Amino acid sequence: MSQYTVTGRFQARDGWKDFSKSVEAPNEDVAVEHTYAEFGSKHGLKRTQLEVSGVEA
Repeated sequence: MSQYTVTGRFQARDGWKDFSKSVEAPNEDVAVEHTYAEFGSKHGLKRTQLEVSGVEA
């Protein structure tokens, strides 16, 4: 599995905040899905409150 860096922004109480998350996954699509799942479980965000702008290997 490869290490991917997922970047984007999420909706916080006081506006949109930027994020950069390092994820280990077999491909870019799975890395994005892991990011959505983690923000949903840890921060209670819906997928519509998260915008992914890029994925780098």
